[in-house]
Amino acid sequence: MKKYNVKNYIRYKEDVKRVVARIPIKDYVDYTNEELKVLFLPLVENVARKFSTAQEASGVMSIMDLIQEGSLQLNKAVDKVDREKLAQSEDKLKSLKSFFAKRIRGGIRREIDKNRAQMRIPEHKLNEIRKDGGKDKKMVAMFFNSMFLSIDNKPYNDDDDMVYQIPDNSDPYNETLLNTYVMSLLEKHLNPVELLVLNRSYGLTKEKLSAQQIAKKLNIKGVSAYVRVSELKRQAVDKLIENVDHSQVLDYL
Repeated sequence: MKKYNVKNYIRYKEDVKRVVARIPIKDYVDYTNEELKVLFLPLVENVARKFSTAQEASGVMSIMDLIQEGSLQLNKAVDKVDREKLAQSEDKLKSLKSFFAKRIRGGIRREIDKNRAQMRIPEHKLNEIRKDGGKDKKMVAMFFNSMFLSIDNKPYNDDDDMVYQIPDNSDPYNETLLNTYVMSLLEKHLNPVELLVLNRSYGLTKEKLSAQQIAKKLNIKGVSAYVRVSELKRQAVDKLIENVDHSQVLDYL
């Protein structure tokens, strides 16, 4: 990251804190555009800080440059807020954060791309590049982690802690059909050992077994045999995430 004046940055944070404190607390629909632009300046700084430590911004833009561009994007986003839709939202703060953060990140990314070098890759191609291993891969990871590792792992959170969770009120899946479909993916991408571990750990098509029982079936011996089974489980899930296309699990998300 380019060097920047620490004193200026600290002074900026103090000024933002002071001016935000002056805004009276009220319903988000009742705030004026100018008040919203001030209230969400901390969000700009939050997003900019994550870019400032990322490889893509290293040596390209300073934290103050990133904040400046983010603030410009916030101003544009505030002017596009649909007040009627906002009034219908169950959580207005989350809705606004989600709406603003997406546009702030996009604007900062474009500005980094502009300043990186004279030779530029078209924006639509950059988006295709980011898509690979990005959102679509995260969808696949979310599917398999929720299927096999949700007990042991915290849920994946995107770039920030402003994920807008919507309750799932849809009808439950047919468990038998889902298990059959998942087994077809396992058989295609996993070796026999990995397939056995996931199948018997979660009882997809056969009786569910404990880690110790699975270790015995695989002839894995020792007091820490169950640890090796856990490693195989993680290995199998990682292989699925790497090889399964998001379109194959999209309908189950």
